Amino acid sequence: MVSLDDAVLARLEKGGKRYEVLVDPNLVDAFKQDPASVDIEDFLAMDEVFHDARGGERPTEDAIEKTFGSQDIVIITTTILNKGSLQLTTAQRKQMVEKMRQQIIHHIHTRAVDPSTKSPHPKTRLELALEESRYSVDPFKRLEEQVKDAIKKLKPLLPLSFETVKLAFKIPGSAYGGVHKVLRPHQQREGWLEDGSWACVVECPAGMKGELIGLVMRKCSDAEVKEMNS
Repeated sequence: MVSLDDAVLARLEKGGKRYEVLVDPNLVDAFKQDPASVDIEDFLAMDEVFHDARGGERPTEDAIEKTFGSQDIVIITTTILNKGSLQLTTAQRKQMVEKMRQQIIHHIHTRAVDPSTKSPHPKTRLELALEESRYSVDPFKRLEEQVKDAIKKLKPLLPLSFETVKLAFKIPGSAYGGVHKVLRPHQQREGWLEDGSWACVVECPAGMKGELIGLVMRKCSDAEVKEMNS
């Protein structure tokens, strides 16, 4: 369960009464998209509904049934989130906005390059450009949607190219397990060589090339890698 210190109040006003649950703010978007994808025990700080969570005042079962038509905490929480609001403190909102902003910047940094240098823009440059663009980060909007919106704002300010590269890796057989986990999401083909080595070809965003090679080399310092012509 999320701790009480990290949880935020989700509140619904109905029939002159408040109904509150304490939720993990980092899982709100995923829960609203698909409640089944989130473990309710991870999402809630307490498996209870309140009239006033801070004061410990709880509604009766009859009041819950009349308001939500169910005693199921998942159904109740879904209704509160869809029809109510989140009660964030200024500090909580600021922290969540900054965390999302850094995720947006990291996403673009690892997937886009400067077309003139074929290298990623430094994160500091992306941060300054995002600030200059006056893009407003929403801590609860899906990352993928915000990345698209942010890129539209950034393109007039920074040259961005979303190219991909193909890399060929040759790995000693003893290091296969750890390296395969790193490369699997990008893998196009693989095979075992006569000397017992494992080889594969991956395709990844150009901006991610250095990070991916670094991850592999940390798993296996004897790895061989070369960039392939498209």
